[in-house]
Amino acid sequence: MKRCVFAVIVAGWVYAMASAGAIAGEGDSVWPAWRGPQADGVAPAANPPVEWSESKNVRWKIELPGDGLATPIVWGDFAYIQAAIKTERKAAEPQGDARANPEALDAPMGEASPASFVESNQPPPDRRRDGRRGEGRRGRQRKEAPTHIHEFVLLAIERATGNIAWRKALCEERPHESLHPDSTQASNSPITDGQHIYAYFGSRGLYSVDLDGHVKWKKDFGDMQTRNSFGEGSSPALHGDTIVINWDHEGDSFIVALDKQTGRQRWKVDRDEPTSWSTPVIVESGGKPQVITAASNFVRAYDLATGDLVWQCAGLTNNVITSPVAADGMVFVMSSRGGSAVLAIRYEGAAGDITDSDAVVWRHDKDTPYVSSPLLYGEKLYFLKSTNGILSCFDTTTGKALFDGQRLEGIDGVYASPVGAADRVYIVGRGGKTVVLTRGETFEPIATNALDDQFDASPAIAGNEIYLRGRKQLYCIAEAS
Repeated sequence: MKRCVFAVIVAGWVYAMASAGAIAGEGDSVWPAWRGPQADGVAPAANPPVEWSESKNVRWKIELPGDGLATPIVWGDFAYIQAAIKTERKAAEPQGDARANPEALDAPMGEASPASFVESNQPPPDRRRDGRRGEGRRGRQRKEAPTHIHEFVLLAIERATGNIAWRKALCEERPHESLHPDSTQASNSPITDGQHIYAYFGSRGLYSVDLDGHVKWKKDFGDMQTRNSFGEGSSPALHGDTIVINWDHEGDSFIVALDKQTGRQRWKVDRDEPTSWSTPVIVESGGKPQVITAASNFVRAYDLATGDLVWQCAGLTNNVITSPVAADGMVFVMSSRGGSAVLAIRYEGAAGDITDSDAVVWRHDKDTPYVSSPLLYGEKLYFLKSTNGILSCFDTTTGKALFDGQRLEGIDGVYASPVGAADRVYIVGRGGKTVVLTRGETFEPIATNALDDQFDASPAIAGNEIYLRGRKQLYCIAEAS
């Protein structure tokens, strides 16, 4: 079955690295981006445990420095993870473009494309679908505005032992914006091509780091002003030698493509969108790669080579956080603030405004996720209601509900995105429990597992292991040998 083009690229990386003897284990033993090798949440050939607890099938767990919701990525013998560490040093003003790490400062970088930033002591207003700005939400609790310098770090962790092989401070500065209580200053996830890790901290910049922890280049996009100071979360997309960053906020939004070797800008396109937290997906249509983004005003597809707009489709709601998933010429997008929406779009051959066209194969308007992204597992699309432990599964071809509104026992809230492997679905709740289900047309839970941490970051699966990032600890779950 033809998957999104990212899967083809990853397969090429895996083959090349395995042939060179540079990767441990089989080709399924990688998780190079926050939604896995196919950008759909599935580890196609992996076989992780079904059951675990604090005393069963925990290979290791380690205390993590600082905060972060970034998903671990896995390549070769190492897992890589990002964190933001609050230091004891206060800063009177945000540091702007200053980066305290000399190696990062001295590394070659492309031209900066700073986004407009308007200072305000009030939460930024919402923007309606028609582009007009309305009243900002009141009463939302936010964390205190940062007063201390934070250290933004990338860690390489040995998969076999949990030992930290190296820790690289990529940036030190005071974050310019407060956060939603559930967010962190390291919520964006990194991505790798097996030769470099592209560590992304949003307003703190994008860094190309080799597998030994040496910075090759950095890119600064300015300071993002998110809606209601909720924080940042979109992650990079990578295809071939092109990295794509989507920068939707309450200032001047844009999407930009960079050369992964140098960090130099290839193209940049302005976007009429309020804040979104969705990560782009890269697909292939007619032999040409497209970048698909999901946001409040439109789902849009851009030509990866030029940045030209190929097609667009309205129909999502406000505060788009979930990321698209794609396969077999179809892309699935969804959101749940200001209503509920699922759009199943046939992108093959799509052009222009397709909002009311047959390219929208089916729609759904109930029980859609707020934070977590869907899992696309073969011809089945799994998604959760809002941030609740209520699961639905739809047939991707017909839009028929195979089951919907099924409550997951013991799971009260879910921010992490579901993942799949070995014909099983794994859903991690905030309270430390994970429900494991059999993939199928009926709702069949087979295990509920509990750990002593809170989990909001999405899991990573590589080989026979699951990596679960808690608020305090990183767990490697694997069968005892």
